[in-house]
Amino acid sequence: QVQLVESGGGLVQAGGSLRLSCAASGRTFSSYHMGWFRQAPGKEREFVATIRSNGGSTYYQDSVKGRFTISRDNAKNTVYLQMNSLEPEDTAVYYCSASPRTWTLSAGGYDYWGQGTQVTVSS
Repeated sequence: QVQLVESGGGLVQAGGSLRLSCAASGRTFSSYHMGWFRQAPGKEREFVATIRSNGGSTYYQDSVKGRFTISRDNAKNTVYLQMNSLEPEDTAVYYCSASPRTWTLSAGGYDYWGQGTQVTVSS
């Protein structure tokens, strides 16, 4: 079992940057593949980025490629999402997630979720 707590959300102007953090409890963080998802009002939750347990591979949704970077520090039990060149369309609640088995883009493949952090980008 792992518990996830996101932080770092807020209000930013278009073109600005934010760095989200997700702190995980437990001693097996390094065995989990980690993902970031987001959900805008009235829309379904969508995949944003994912990183393998050893940090060796990453994958991004097309709309954030080149602007967002996912990374992890297994010594600190933390995964990050650096978001640059933010756009109003990035406004959403961002969720951190953990998968003990499969490295996947599908929300259904993640067993553990944080409570979410709000990101609002003004135009």
